Amino acid sequence: MRVLSRFMAAATDAAHFPAPSLPEIAFLGRSNVGKSSVINSLVGTKLARTSSTPGRTRSINFFEIRWPGKPQPELIFADLPGYGYAKISREISQEWPKFIEPYLHQRSTLALCVVLVDANVPPQNSDRQLLDFLSASGRDFLLVATKSDRLSNNQLHTALRTLTQEYPVAQLLGFSAKTGAGRDELWKHIRQVAQAMTSSEASEASSSTPSY
Repeated sequence: MRVLSRFMAAATDAAHFPAPSLPEIAFLGRSNVGKSSVINSLVGTKLARTSSTPGRTRSINFFEIRWPGKPQPELIFADLPGYGYAKISREISQEWPKFIEPYLHQRSTLALCVVLVDANVPPQNSDRQLLDFLSASGRDFLLVATKSDRLSNNQLHTALRTLTQEYPVAQLLGFSAKTGAGRDELWKHIRQVAQAMTSSEASEASSSTPSY
């Protein structure tokens, strides 16, 4: 499945965020976790820029997502800067809380945070800190283990079990941008969450309409 996508904005300040409208799906993870590859796999085209140098994304990049045959877009992808890479300058890292934390804390249309971890790497403290932050913020999140094609079935099963034990998460999904494993499952979860937010907003708007 290939969806239609359009770049909307790159924001390094909360004032530059697009006006809240559609449900938003945020993608977060360490700088070398393969975040751009996951996004490109989902949309079926090179939407997010991939680089051999981790940490190149230094803004929140917003993309409008629409299904073929649909007149209106259904949701927005938000590609957030990676974290945990030592070569990124301290000055840039200090800038992130000025727009990333406000986005995660206050964005009314943020429906789901897709947190990416590398299935080939032992659990990292920075990932745990992010999950703790999202939990404290009351955000719905899904943990996705990338690069699963690099492991045998037994190795992947062990890696996923270790991640589940280390991170107290409700759901964990293995994913491979190379083979497409987990792609349909991730899309299903994204669309369910987006549709639930849309239905909830429609219900609230209906209940707030005065009757005469």
